[in-house]
Amino acid sequence: MTIEQLAIFIAVAERQHLTQGAAAVGLTPSAASAAIKALEAFHAVRLFDRVGRRIELTRDGMAFLEEARQTLARVRQAEQALNDLGGLKRGTLDVMASQTVANYWLPGRLLAFASDHPGIAINFAAANTNEVAEAVIAGAAELGIVEGHVDAPVLAVRPIGRDRLVAVSVPGVALERPRFSDFRWIMREPGSGTRAEFVAGLLGLGVDPATLTVALSLPTNEAVLNAVLNSDCAAALSEMVVAPFVAAGRLAILPFQLPQRNFSLLYHRERRPSAAVKAFRDLCIEEGS
Repeated sequence: MTIEQLAIFIAVAERQHLTQGAAAVGLTPSAASAAIKALEAFHAVRLFDRVGRRIELTRDGMAFLEEARQTLARVRQAEQALNDLGGLKRGTLDVMASQTVANYWLPGRLLAFASDHPGIAINFAAANTNEVAEAVIAGAAELGIVEGHVDAPVLAVRPIGRDRLVAVSVPGVALERPRFSDFRWIMREPGSGTRAEFVAGLLGLGVDPATLTVALSLPTNEAVLNAVLNSDCAAALSEMVVAPFVAAGRLAILPFQLPQRNFSLLYHRERRPSAAVKAFRDLCIEEGS
């Protein structure tokens, strides 16, 4: 049994799809199929059944999947320990960030880290705040950076910067509508830190969020921004997101005082961070101080 065979088996088993599993580990379907067949033949066990046009795990395959996951996880921990000993000459930084951070705050810091540590591979993904927290809890990302509030006991939360939400609309609309309830609102999706902080800001101002007319909920800042630019609706977005459009006169900031919010690092309290994560965490803390 090889580590590569384990990785191929896990990838195919988790997706219940040979082509998708093969793509996940960078192989052709025929190569992945051959590896699995070799594993089955050597150990005289059938791991998958073909049912119609799809494949599914046998009972033996289901029993083996968790063992395979644990074995591969232990191998990766051993590899990570060796990478750490190499003094950041090799390794991987797995980081996930919520969208405002990912698009506006983080890129320059990732570039600085990559310049200082060219041997470190950077795996970077963007999601909303809830998804980032879930990824760090599950171990899919070692480090998360979010702009929303996170309440998860297993996560350490370290503030590293600040941002302000502002309410915006196209110019001229604000003069006609002095209250929150006078607008139709474009919102980020549930789970978004921007949405959660906006709702918290409304409550702090004594405004019931249920009184707002929500015209649309959208999954990215850019989608919200374009919807506002092409309508008479309003939205609450980061000051960093709207700044160029305010400067160009395409958006106006509405006279509603929304609170500042923190950008925060998230990492698991019970997992030993890699040297790459430690180095990048230190860079973010230093830049944010």
